[in-house]
Amino acid sequence: MTAAAVRAAAHTRLDTERDQVTIQLSDELLADGLADVRWLMHDALLAGARQLVVDVSAVQHLASPAVASFLSAHRTCRARGGAVVLRGANRRILDLLHRTGLWRVLELESATGRRAA
Repeated sequence: MTAAAVRAAAHTRLDTERDQVTIQLSDELLADGLADVRWLMHDALLAGARQLVVDVSAVQHLASPAVASFLSAHRTCRARGGAVVLRGANRRILDLLHRTGLWRVLELESATGRRAA
């Protein structure tokens, strides 16, 4: 998959006022592996994003390497005073985050954009 196709599939959006990049993931994008997703996050962080919003509302399941990638991006965002936010996580993804304790590290947001408590 070419870089342009990956960006189009992920529906990447940049909000320059808040130094925030939103990446909308899907099962189809993740089916090709994590390399494309990692490059999207890497590009966003190189562009200076402080906050990375990963919309997982169209994803049924996240493998642990994907969560590890989010954690790696979180370290960079945290050093800049920002965070990685997972938007629209389903019950299965929330269970994974609770089992690993990462619900305390990554910020969670509902599909409508409201922060979870």
